[in-house]
Amino acid sequence: MSNLAPWKVLHIELSQDIPELHPEPNYQGIYAVFWWCGIPLGDRQIFTSELPIPATALLNIALQTITPAIGDRLLENGFKAPLPVVSPIPTWDKPPDFPALLALQQPLQQLQQTYTQSVNNSISVVICTRNRPKQLERCLRSLVKLSQPPQQIIVVDNAPSDDTTRQIVAQIPQVEYILEPKPGLSVARNTGIRNSTGEIIAFTDDDVEVHPDWCLRLQQAFVNPKVLAVTGLMLPAELETEAQVIFHQGSGDSGWGYRAINFDTQFFENMKHRGVPVWRIGAGANMAFRHQAFELVGYFDERLGAGASGCSEDSEMWYRILAGGWICRYEPTSVVFHYHRRDIDAFKDQAYQYMRGHVTALLVQFATYKHWGNLRRLCVTLPKYYVTSILRRLKNGVQPKYSYVFVQILGCFAGIKFYIDNRKKPAWQNEEMKLSK
Repeated sequence: MSNLAPWKVLHIELSQDIPELHPEPNYQGIYAVFWWCGIPLGDRQIFTSELPIPATALLNIALQTITPAIGDRLLENGFKAPLPVVSPIPTWDKPPDFPALLALQQPLQQLQQTYTQSVNNSISVVICTRNRPKQLERCLRSLVKLSQPPQQIIVVDNAPSDDTTRQIVAQIPQVEYILEPKPGLSVARNTGIRNSTGEIIAFTDDDVEVHPDWCLRLQQAFVNPKVLAVTGLMLPAELETEAQVIFHQGSGDSGWGYRAINFDTQFFENMKHRGVPVWRIGAGANMAFRHQAFELVGYFDERLGAGASGCSEDSEMWYRILAGGWICRYEPTSVVFHYHRRDIDAFKDQAYQYMRGHVTALLVQFATYKHWGNLRRLCVTLPKYYVTSILRRLKNGVQPKYSYVFVQILGCFAGIKFYIDNRKKPAWQNEEMKLSK
């Protein structure tokens, strides 16, 4: 069976009876995600050749898979996710203390207790959408089922071609509707910010469903006052088509996986000379900010994002936050389920937009801060990566329809052109808002 054949996505709640797994017709295997009382702890790809698996064997697989996440949460040392830094003196995680391991009693129950703290910060949720009413309705239906309802749910209808989105929102009393006639995702997000009243502003996209505890976990992640931004875990809602499998394999859906991590000054300073990989912090479909953050570093750059450069309005914002000495936190207990593009052409268009936006963001960041690592990534790292990728694909005989390297390269050149055509700084980027580091 082709390695691009679909996977059956299966969520296994370990606090309930463990199932026996059997082969799924027309699937190359099962993509299993292990949970404990609504807390995601790990995932594993189980190929059809390994099936069937009895419940006892599956439990052993689950225990091996979830150990890093449990150790990360319950032990002071050991099992910590490393920051992606290049340093002459790397900071190694200290090994776990053996007596501390022996002292753990009922670790899963202890883990559950660590997430019982109440929150006292209010939160507004913003969804920006354009002409995708069916996806939006699915997203909103999941939002109104949140275990802890947010203070606000705002839909920003961005330059719509008809009144369908307004009609859908009108059917859900908990949701506010705002029309933003000027196209552009960053424009729409800035409109959402200006109309939000919560201390925390969370963003998600219309092509996701959120976990019932999504908002609660985001709010809990802001306990450290230095944290200005939080991102969460993005899991695939389905892996039914070749395009969805390619996206999942190439992007590493779950990002940093199931261990929390703080992206801090060490991360920023150690990577600044190479180009800080802020795109690895998370996904714009699952992120939140203190309302104060936009007063400190400014609003989203309206040259970036869908409807403009293509993407990277989120990562450029994280760059500004880190440059100012603040922290961005990845919190995997905050979960959304993303519906990837289903067909190859849509996926290739997405890859093109991603690279165009990424390159534009690199040039924006260099223009603002004069951090040369941004140009190093553009002029050295990316060309080297693409040459290597092309040679590897030629050697392995990758089918042309699955090779999107050339699409990405075209996106890079388009990003350079887009920046040259849009060098004028946005209105918010004045001397008072500009951060220097």
